Amino acid sequence: MLRPRRRIIKKPRRNHNLANVEEISPVARKYWLQRYSLFSLYNKGIQMDEEGWYSVTPEAIAIRQARRCAGKVVIDGFTGVGGNAIQFARMHCKVVAIDIDPLKIELAINNAKIYGVESRIHFVVGDFLQQASSLKADVVFLSPPWGGPSYKNVKKFTLDLLKPKDGYSIFQIVRKITRNIIMFLPRNVDLLQVKELALLSYPPLPLELKLEINLRIYLLLMAMIQIEENYVQNNLKGITAYFGNTARASRLR
Repeated sequence: MLRPRRRIIKKPRRNHNLANVEEISPVARKYWLQRYSLFSLYNKGIQMDEEGWYSVTPEAIAIRQARRCAGKVVIDGFTGVGGNAIQFARMHCKVVAIDIDPLKIELAINNAKIYGVESRIHFVVGDFLQQASSLKADVVFLSPPWGGPSYKNVKKFTLDLLKPKDGYSIFQIVRKITRNIIMFLPRNVDLLQVKELALLSYPPLPLELKLEINLRIYLLLMAMIQIEENYVQNNLKGITAYFGNTARASRLR
């Protein structure tokens, strides 16, 4: 009598990537399905915390942003798990990557090693906004917290919803470092407010001068800002605002 063949089911090897699937919440789980769009080398040992799943810049977008800064000194003020810092480093930038959360810096260091660029990044645990007055760089990249996935529930995302300060305050602090600023913002951000940030690059003018050179100032400001819609697989993921020389970089290529 033939015995039925025993079917041997091999248990999958547990590694950090698979363990994450079991540990993250349902909110973050849908981002796990997009893991290779976040990090193309995800299966090589990329590490994420839950917030990292929905806050890291998709890799294709981070590459586009980094191309504007090739060879420059770049500060990544809210580095998170390191998605942008890694791409800046791959473009031969010297990167200062700052985050207030020690765990995120630990994860970012690991991820930078996966891409082989850890030697080009100086990682700092600290409050970027408090340290800004002592920092110098050619470009500052900003992707401040959007408030989690719930940002999508807002019809028009205003800059006061950014964390830990409103977007205007953050921009004014960074302007003391450089006029060359890149901001990655929600796809539903109020674009008029984003354009208004360019006004912060100039001191207040007397009323009579405003009336005389209003058009000239407007044209100048439009040359100092570029707004780009960022898509991944035909899905709008966010808005990148380029200020200063980073706005002109695309016109020079």
